[in-house]
Amino acid sequence: MKLSTSEYFIKEVYTSFKRNIWMTLASIFTVVLSLFILGFFSIVILNLNKMADTLESQVQISVYLKDDLSQEEIDETKETLSKIEGLQDIKFTTREEAMENFKERLGDQQFLLDALDDTNPLPDSFSLTVTSPQQVKTIADTVVALNSVESASYSQDIINHLFNLTHLIRLIGVALIILLTGAAIFIISNTIRLTVFARRKEIAIMKYVGATDWFIRWPFLLEGICLGFIGGGLATIFLYIVYNQVTQEIYEAMAFFPLIPQHPFIDYISLAILVAGIIIGALGSTISLKRFLKV
Repeated sequence: MKLSTSEYFIKEVYTSFKRNIWMTLASIFTVVLSLFILGFFSIVILNLNKMADTLESQVQISVYLKDDLSQEEIDETKETLSKIEGLQDIKFTTREEAMENFKERLGDQQFLLDALDDTNPLPDSFSLTVTSPQQVKTIADTVVALNSVESASYSQDIINHLFNLTHLIRLIGVALIILLTGAAIFIISNTIRLTVFARRKEIAIMKYVGATDWFIRWPFLLEGICLGFIGGGLATIFLYIVYNQVTQEIYEAMAFFPLIPQHPFIDYISLAILVAGIIIGALGSTISLKRFLKV
C-alpha cells in the first residue's frame, strides 16, 4: 500500500468521524456498552466457574475409627489413607476435639449433654478431602474396607446436587458468552451499517469510476477498527474500575470468598476485550459493506 494511499484512507476515516460526529459517538457508545456487558458477564461466569471448582475441591469424607485403637494403629491407618490416590488432604480429629467442636456448635444448648455424665460417645475420626467429587464413592468404599475403620459417611445427595449445579453453571456460562458475542457483532454491524448507508451514493459513484472493492472497503474497515479499538479501550477502563470496586467490597465482607485475583486476571480480560473490539469492528464493517459493494 502506497504512502499516499494510506494517507487518503486515514484522511477518509477522519473526515467520516468529523462529518458524522453524532453517529460516531453513538457507535462508540454502542461498542462500549456491548463490550462492557460481554466483559462483565465473562468475569462473572469465570468467577462462578472458579467457585464451582472450589466447592468441588472441598468435598469431604468423614471416616470414623473403631474404639480402643492404639496410637500405633491410628498412625498405620493414616499412613494407609495417605497412599490412596485422589486425596487432597487428610485431617485427624481426636474424640476430645470432636466433643469440643460439638459443644461449640450447640452454643447455649450445651445442657443437652448433661445426660452423658462426662462420657464421650464420639469416636476418633479422619476428614478426607478429595481432589474430584467423582472419586468420593470409590474412595469411601476403599476406606470402609480397612480393619480399623468403623464407618465412613459423605453426603451423596449434596454431591449429586453439586455435580448438577457446576454443570449448569458451565453450560449457562458458555451459552451466555456465545449469545453476547453474537449480540455485540449484530449491534455493531448494524450501527456501522448506518454510516455505510449514509455514504451509499458515494460508494456507487466510486464503483462506477472503476475503484476496486478493497479501495472502497479500506476506509470503512479502518473506521470499524478504530470504533472497536476506542470502544474496547473505554470498556476495559470501566471493567477495571468496576472489578476493583467489587473485589474490595466482597473481600471486606467475606475475606475468604473464592474470587479470581484482580491481577493478572483483569489484564487478560482487558486485552481480550480490546482485541475483540478490533475484530468485531472490522467484522461489522465487512458485513455492513458487503451488500453495497454488490451494487
